[in-house]
Amino acid sequence: MNLLSHQPRFEARLAEIERQLADGAVFSNPQKASELGKEHARLKTVIQSFTEYTRVRKEIQANETLCASHKNESDMIEMIESDLSVLRQKAAALELNLKAAILPPDPNDSRNTILEIRAGTGGDEAALFAGDLYRMFTRYAETQGWKVEPMDSNPSGMGGYKEIVVSVQGLDVFRHLRYESGVHRVQRIPSTENNGRIHTSTATVAVLPEAEEVDVQIKTEDLEISVCRASGPGGQGVNTTDSAVQITHKPSGLIVRCADERSQLKNKAKALRVLRSRLLTAKQDEETARYAQTRKSQIGTGDRSERIRTYNFPQNRVTDHRINHTLYNLTEFIEGKIDPMVNELMTRDYEERLKNAETL
Repeated sequence: MNLLSHQPRFEARLAEIERQLADGAVFSNPQKASELGKEHARLKTVIQSFTEYTRVRKEIQANETLCASHKNESDMIEMIESDLSVLRQKAAALELNLKAAILPPDPNDSRNTILEIRAGTGGDEAALFAGDLYRMFTRYAETQGWKVEPMDSNPSGMGGYKEIVVSVQGLDVFRHLRYESGVHRVQRIPSTENNGRIHTSTATVAVLPEAEEVDVQIKTEDLEISVCRASGPGGQGVNTTDSAVQITHKPSGLIVRCADERSQLKNKAKALRVLRSRLLTAKQDEETARYAQTRKSQIGTGDRSERIRTYNFPQNRVTDHRINHTLYNLTEFIEGKIDPMVNELMTRDYEERLKNAETL
């Protein structure tokens, strides 16, 4: 598609907002002024991306022409190809940003996120794999400048997790992590395997946009709250106070537990955050099912029963089955360098959504 054909629309909208902001009367409504200010900043960034994208494309074209005119000079060709590689990577990153800007914004993209990881089939090895995924996402969050806040965990005896729940806070967290929902499968030789056989285990990942109180109203009478003593690591006070909190939402049957903090009040507040996010996701899933039939090929449906990815350690391979995309850098990938796969998923998703938008 011709991304640059959308530039005039953004420039016209920016001019309109600047006219509104130039009128002092708009500041009599602080909320409206704030919304216009945020949109103005976003549009300025988008237009800068259009300008940079145009410049990079011209540089690519010029270098390709130069390469053709020096095809018999190997040293020159090598230098030009090196420059072209950098320029093409920059162009791909700009294309991704522009495709995201052209699509209608998803209000969930800018939300903080509740990340839930649970061991699946495979016993102790599945729990170890859940721990590996937790470390992978934590390190990825560090590279993005996000904050990871533990909510609840159930460690296994081998050092992994039967279940771990965290809150991830930062810029566009859900936009990047939304594609991780589903069943993750690992193929490797477990540390407990004496005969060198490859085992297959799974872990499930749920990525929930964190809800605000205004998104989901929870009535006190709909909650059943119980407390108990926390277990596991946590110091001297961990088994001497009733700090763990379990909340049952009676209308939906959802049960949330939080025991990360020593304070009962803090655990209750965290449990309510998780509950709101689960209720918001259920509400959004219900609306999606009611108003649109989800395409089987759609990326990022959040179907947690779907096997989305395989991590094959003997082959140093990670494959995403939704887009049939394979990388041979599993050693780096499992250490948090997942951007190449995330960007590919985002690109495919944006292309599909743009294609559908054009046919409406």
